[in-house]
Amino acid sequence: MLEIMRHMVPGGPKTVGPFHHATSAGDYHFITGQMPTMPDDPTRVVEGGIEAQTRRVMDNLGLVLAGLDSGFDRVVFARVYLVNFQDFDRVNRVYESYFAKDGLPSRTCIGVTGLAVGALVEIDLIAAR
Repeated sequence: MLEIMRHMVPGGPKTVGPFHHATSAGDYHFITGQMPTMPDDPTRVVEGGIEAQTRRVMDNLGLVLAGLDSGFDRVVFARVYLVNFQDFDRVNRVYESYFAKDGLPSRTCIGVTGLAVGALVEIDLIAAR
């Protein structure tokens, strides 16, 4: 039987809803989509526009990955949710800076009409264990 483990990682960002930071099943960690909120205040979106929000999302994902003894080098797939596709290039510049040039994961980018807490971007990940 497939072992499933749910994780709330120490030092991870407080969640904006009723879910775990990640779920591990088989050889993979499924990391919940992170918001551009401060780790200790899930109601406060960072200021500074899409670049600042993307950086905060990636930093929050980094906190979860670290809590799983993992890192961006283990990410195999990402989903990016954007409220405004005009932000695509600016999000990409920040996003790709978190990965080695030859280590970019597969990815899907999805346009949405809204995100929790008024965020402009949300990203979730799948990482190899």
